[in-house]
Amino acid sequence: MSVKKVLINIFLLISILLVWITIIAKKKEDDEIEIRNTEIENITRKVEITKEEKQYPKEIIVKKYKGYTVEAKLEIPDINLETYILQENTEKALNTAVVKIYGATPNHIGNLCVAGHNAPYNKNMFRDLKDLTIGERLYIIDNKIGKVEYEIYDIYKVFPEDVSCLLQETNGQKEVTLITCTNDSTQRRIIKAREVNFGDVP
Repeated sequence: MSVKKVLINIFLLISILLVWITIIAKKKEDDEIEIRNTEIENITRKVEITKEEKQYPKEIIVKKYKGYTVEAKLEIPDINLETYILQENTEKALNTAVVKIYGATPNHIGNLCVAGHNAPYNKNMFRDLKDLTIGERLYIIDNKIGKVEYEIYDIYKVFPEDVSCLLQETNGQKEVTLITCTNDSTQRRIIKAREVNFGDVP
């Protein structure tokens, strides 16, 4: 065999080897990408499942209170408040406890808006909301989801015609808005809270 043919064969072998190495490297890269994508999908699925199936402490609450249908129970330990959130939004109901006036179903994504009088003589209303501060906690308990913890993140006053506190855009979070009158009844005191540890994966 001539030198020329030997060189041609060597060149062909080298070319085949390079093509083979390129194919192997590409396959390995594709496999690694697929593994990474699978890991990302599994993490995403885990987060979604955790959010959907997160378990909350269970506590049975009454379905009726003084003849009114109960939406949920509200607890605010820092002001020693335990009261029922009534479904019916009437003046009579407001004179009985606090009421849901708008928004999300208790402990669901959205803004649950609850109103109550600040009557000084009634301990199951909102007379002591004025004593709350940012960072304090409140709890909403219902018979379906359970007991969900919320943290106060904003406190402010508005005039009665300002209803912006009722807006439902919460970026996929569970929020609670508590509303009562100021002592002179010229403004509304607004307490905003959102679920604690939203989005965290245990």
